[in-house]
Amino acid sequence: MGALSGLREDLIEGMLAYRPLPRVRMDRPLARKLPARVREYGQWTPHAVVLGLALLTVLSATTVGASDRFSGAGMLLIGAVSAVPVVLTLFRPVLAWWLSLAATLVSAGLASGGYDVTFPWTESAFVGHLVVLVVVAARTRPRTAAWMWTLTLVFGLMMSANSYGHSDDTGAMAFVSLLALLVVTVLHVRREAKEEVTVQKTVTAVERDRRTLLEERTTIARELHDVVAHHMSVVAIQAEAAPYRVENPPPELEQAFVTIRENAVAALTELRRVLGVVRAEDYEAPDAPQPTLAELDGLLANVRDAGLTVDETVTGAVRELPPGVELSAYRIIQEALSNALRHAPGATAKVEVSYVLGGLGLRIVNTPPRGPVKPSPGAGHGITGMRERVAMLNGEMTARGTGDGGYEVAVFVPVAPAPAEAAPEPAA
Repeated sequence: MGALSGLREDLIEGMLAYRPLPRVRMDRPLARKLPARVREYGQWTPHAVVLGLALLTVLSATTVGASDRFSGAGMLLIGAVSAVPVVLTLFRPVLAWWLSLAATLVSAGLASGGYDVTFPWTESAFVGHLVVLVVVAARTRPRTAAWMWTLTLVFGLMMSANSYGHSDDTGAMAFVSLLALLVVTVLHVRREAKEEVTVQKTVTAVERDRRTLLEERTTIARELHDVVAHHMSVVAIQAEAAPYRVENPPPELEQAFVTIRENAVAALTELRRVLGVVRAEDYEAPDAPQPTLAELDGLLANVRDAGLTVDETVTGAVRELPPGVELSAYRIIQEALSNALRHAPGATAKVEVSYVLGGLGLRIVNTPPRGPVKPSPGAGHGITGMRERVAMLNGEMTARGTGDGGYEVAVFVPVAPAPAEAAPEPAA
């Protein structure tokens, strides 16, 4: 019942389905090199091939099968009957296969007066039906090809019982069509496997980028938690200790410090509740303070020890920036230099840190590699993490190759200017 259900689905229910033969895509690298006019006509190549095979079917009747049996017009009619299903494969492939069987009967009947007629397939019917089998199999699926070959064999055996002394070519049709369908099926399966691998690679790349993005966001959230939690804890402790530093503080001042401490503790609790969920079970907050730009010299010294020549340039008035900006700037420089070590062996790098009025500018550029570059499966993940850090700070970032073959990372992070200190009141 399952087999009959497949037969009904493949060759009966979809018999009249209109399925025009698709054109060839001309956007592949090799095709793009062709002239525009050639590309315009080249997309119709499959249709031209099918029409050429239909013409070959007609010629097989008027040349190979002509001999002295019939007139040229008679053989032309037999060839045309066999060629019609070939042309129909351009629009209704399954119907073309059924019509090819019918055309085999018609052509056999028209040629039955010849003393050396092959039966049930004449020369043109043999070529035409073989072409129809191959084209329809290429346009459907392997199960349909198996059903077409089986029914073709059954049809040939049934017709062979009424050959009346003519040469029986059912065996030849079964053998040749089986070889042709096997080739088509192998190519079909290979194409589907290739497409599936391409889809899987695309999905894997998307998932890998998404995982990298989530991991980087998790790292940023952890660091943000550590920085903000530290400062909120300091605020709470200072607010609690402040009243004891003043002798006989007014009640209003004591209440104000109590309120500050309560708000700081509440904010710290809420921060830990929201950001604490990103901590892994085995994650422990670092005991040492998070790195800042003040420790940039140590980072550059480590990179130089690893073999990368680095020059540092600092412009503008060096000032203390918000902890999140300091930490992100340090990490961005660290990742950019790591990329230079990994992907540009033998290159030199330059780090520029610019303290400007509206924020902080970073520029890390390296020269082209001077040695062989080993493939790295994690290429692009560091750039993704840097972009996440910059986006978190509402900054801008560009990462691109330079004209000489090197690479440049440029970042600008806006920083609000610190409020001016209040001027001291003049002495009375």
